[in-house]
Amino acid sequence: MSQQSDKKPETEEELERKKKKEEKAREKELKKLKALEKAELAKLKAQQGSNAPKKSAKKNAKREADDDNPEDFVDPETPLGEKKRLSSQMAKQYSPAAVEKSWYAWWEKSGFFQADASSSKPPFVIVLPPPNVTGALHIGHALTSAIQDTIIRWRRMSGYNALWVPGMDHAGIATQVVVEKKLMRERRLTRHDVGREEFVNEVWKWKDEYGGTILRQQRRMGASLDWSRECFTMDEKRSKAVTEAFCRLYEEGLIYRDLRLVNWDCVLRTAISDIEVDYTDIKERTLLKVPGYENPVEFGVLTSFAYPLEGELGEIVVATTRVETMLGDTAIAIHPEDKSFGTGAVKITPAHDPNDFEVGKRHNLEFINIFTDDGKINSNGGAEFAGMPRFKAREAVIDALQKKKLYRGAQNNEMRLGLCSRSNDVVEPMIKPQWYVNCSSMAKQALDAAMDDQNKKLEFIPKQYTAEWKRWLENIRDWCISRQLWWGHRIPAWYVTLEDDEMKELGAYNAHWIVARDEEQALVEAKNKFFGKEFKMSQDPDVLDTWFSSGLFPLSVLGWPDDTDDLKAFYPTSVLETGHDILFFWVARMVMLGIKLGGDVPFSKVYLHPMIRDAHGRKMSKSLGNVIDPLEVINGISLEGLHKRLEEGNLDPNELTTAKAGQVKDFPSGIAECGADALRFALVSYTAQSDKINLDIQRVVGYRQWCNKLWNAVRVAMSKLPDDYAPPPTINPETTPFSCRWILSVLNKAISKTVLSLNAYEFSDAATSVYSWWQFQFCDVFIEAIKPYFAGDNPAFSSERNFARDALWICFENGLRLLHPFMPFVTEELWQRLPGVKSHTMKESIMTCEYPSPIESWTNERVEYEMDLVESTVRSLRSLRAELLAKQKNERLPAFAFCQNDEVAEIMRSCELEIVTIATLSSLKVLLSGLDDAPAGCAFENVNENLKVYLKVHGTLNADAEREKIKNKMDEILKQQEKLKKIMNASGYQEKVPSHIQEENATKLAKLLQETEFFKKESERIESEEQHQQ
Repeated sequence: MSQQSDKKPETEEELERKKKKEEKAREKELKKLKALEKAELAKLKAQQGSNAPKKSAKKNAKREADDDNPEDFVDPETPLGEKKRLSSQMAKQYSPAAVEKSWYAWWEKSGFFQADASSSKPPFVIVLPPPNVTGALHIGHALTSAIQDTIIRWRRMSGYNALWVPGMDHAGIATQVVVEKKLMRERRLTRHDVGREEFVNEVWKWKDEYGGTILRQQRRMGASLDWSRECFTMDEKRSKAVTEAFCRLYEEGLIYRDLRLVNWDCVLRTAISDIEVDYTDIKERTLLKVPGYENPVEFGVLTSFAYPLEGELGEIVVATTRVETMLGDTAIAIHPEDKSFGTGAVKITPAHDPNDFEVGKRHNLEFINIFTDDGKINSNGGAEFAGMPRFKAREAVIDALQKKKLYRGAQNNEMRLGLCSRSNDVVEPMIKPQWYVNCSSMAKQALDAAMDDQNKKLEFIPKQYTAEWKRWLENIRDWCISRQLWWGHRIPAWYVTLEDDEMKELGAYNAHWIVARDEEQALVEAKNKFFGKEFKMSQDPDVLDTWFSSGLFPLSVLGWPDDTDDLKAFYPTSVLETGHDILFFWVARMVMLGIKLGGDVPFSKVYLHPMIRDAHGRKMSKSLGNVIDPLEVINGISLEGLHKRLEEGNLDPNELTTAKAGQVKDFPSGIAECGADALRFALVSYTAQSDKINLDIQRVVGYRQWCNKLWNAVRVAMSKLPDDYAPPPTINPETTPFSCRWILSVLNKAISKTVLSLNAYEFSDAATSVYSWWQFQFCDVFIEAIKPYFAGDNPAFSSERNFARDALWICFENGLRLLHPFMPFVTEELWQRLPGVKSHTMKESIMTCEYPSPIESWTNERVEYEMDLVESTVRSLRSLRAELLAKQKNERLPAFAFCQNDEVAEIMRSCELEIVTIATLSSLKVLLSGLDDAPAGCAFENVNENLKVYLKVHGTLNADAEREKIKNKMDEILKQQEKLKKIMNASGYQEKVPSHIQEENATKLAKLLQETEFFKKESERIESEEQHQQ
């Protein structure tokens, strides 16, 4: 604003402001005096016998004189949950630990994460994939958290009633295993020793004491989850939902009990799901450790033996990798046309092989189970082998075959071996009575939701997973939902044993099962069903598969089956974000159960993130030493600390040596402290790799360094804004200097690109867009371009200075809001430091501000075109400086812009100040081809066909280097000419190629010929200059 010549009487407000300014000036003066006193003291000490050289003493005195009070740069302690108290001065270096402290507790206590079911805003809902109660945060969780929090913060700022629901999974097998190990370690007892009731109590105690660590760790990532809605898959409400779902599906005939083959774990003594089976490929005879066996067990061997035919009619030779299962063989399959059995025969064990099971059903064969639940041979296997562990029985069976002269040898055999991911036991196919869900009709509905183009309700991102969805659901099998565990949702089914039943064991008669919501209801139904009969009733001891309760999660977290306000406001949810490895095990089941029980798909979009590998593309494993703990990346850790973590694990000595060597190679100096913001930004940036992420910690370190650059850029630029600066309500770019118009225009473009990318779930593109604006446009160009306005308070730049301040503030405020969903901590801290931000936005936190949206009047394509030319010019001049000023890098040299036309010359003249400033020149003279000659004694660089730049050289020009440069440019241009001429001279070019393309090609060729002429002249000029010098 311009100053008025007549002085008006000052208001009380103005007098107060003036008083504050004077007080501040006095404080500054006092600080200067203190610093001078310190300097004098240091000087005196140095004179009184210090051994340090005089030069060093002077340096120290100067440094101390320049130093501010260190306490001014340290944040005061903030009581938990209160708004962070900031230091009076911004620290000179970015510290993740200092910046990320205190904000989260304040956000949470202020209720910024909470959604309101009665809000009129449109809902946007994400359910956090419930991590296992036993789990600690791993890098996969960190990726999930970074992506989901970016989405939810962006939507919250974009005017949505954003809800992100946290929850935990009871993780049946994993939790039971942890508590069983604890019992054995502390009390030398098994769960069978303490009994079911006491064991379940122990698990609850463990859950209350140790469970939920992972949710506390999510806070460190900055995850803005609505903790008021936190739930656990086995809490009262979720348990009610599980029981209700089971009963409804049973009542509709979709849940039934049957005797079928399952994946059986002999250590855990339960059926396990396919996802809990890890397959290992064995190429040949291999010895492996198996739980419960002292000696390694042999796998990868095909054993042949003979079945003698009755009446001494010969024998049939069969082969198997599991010779012990021959004790349960009930048939041999041979080719119908092979009378001599020469093409080979196949043994059939219906109770212990998936293919044989199907054959047995088709041919009504006998199903003989030969194993006990803990993997020993039972009485069906014969007295000779009964009680033997299965792999010891393997050896005994071979011995018996050899004694009977029926053994026919063994050979190496390639095979896939299934191991339980929890116990590492070899999975045994076993026939067991289990509860199943008939998935056929539900799978068709789930498939149609994604494939029906007329009524598509479900979209997969990336799209490639739609084909996998189709493949899974078209080949779906019924789902085994019972588990022989003690920790989990007890199956709501009671078995009735009548007094006059012949067989008294549980489950002997399928018709005697009663499914009910509780025991009281079951008893009423049993009395009706078996009216007048004496009976006993006992609940099924089995529990439900963990995936059953997880499959209900989008419904149960919102209060289903009750018709709650949350269910009405927030179901269906908006998007599911998870890893592609559980597309079928979790996603498909949620969709099937959501449609069946909730009446609609549980979410309309499924975003599947990549799997994280190490920097070399290897799967992360403890034995390789390449597992990355997100908290170690956030807080930093030494190499010794990484080694210690390995030592505290359960690796054997050889694995420990390998793992430590891996850590030494990958993290020779440990992992630097990166902070949550840098880790989040790196993970989100990596999502462009759609299948796998090869995570290089150095990239995270790079973003931490970028945070430092951002911090310092804001710190320096903030010094240009006075403490009492009041931001303008709006800004009209047309009245501002060129660089201000440009930065607002490119900010507008960055906003549009970021929002577009976020809407398309292209998070990497969104992150790149924000980063590029801050780094390459705001920091590298704009802050540099406006420096002359603030150099020495030049009155000639008074107006530009005011406009530049306004543009700076607007860029800060918009840029920080744009970056906030990706980096919540540093953006909150910097935003809170902006002068006038509260009165301007009327908001307490950046979290509650609106997300930036494009402002039409800011877009200026012409200015962007001109700045592109300025930047190209600066790059060429910097390239010349690098060539010519090897040692005197800071020396300013005169430069020339040699323009081929008036338009370019005009741009160069109008942007002279920006070019001189950013390219560090002493001057820039604009020359026009046809009017001016190319300057003598200069090195040159080609900007484009219309512009060349020259830099004045001290001393003699290196003619050879310039000639080499010209030759390379000429060669390049000639290649382009030849390529273009070849296209234009091709037969049919005139007839087939559209006229506008022909015109473009003709223009390109004319420009290339013009370029050739220029370089010929340059070559002649250099020759002429060289001759004059001689």
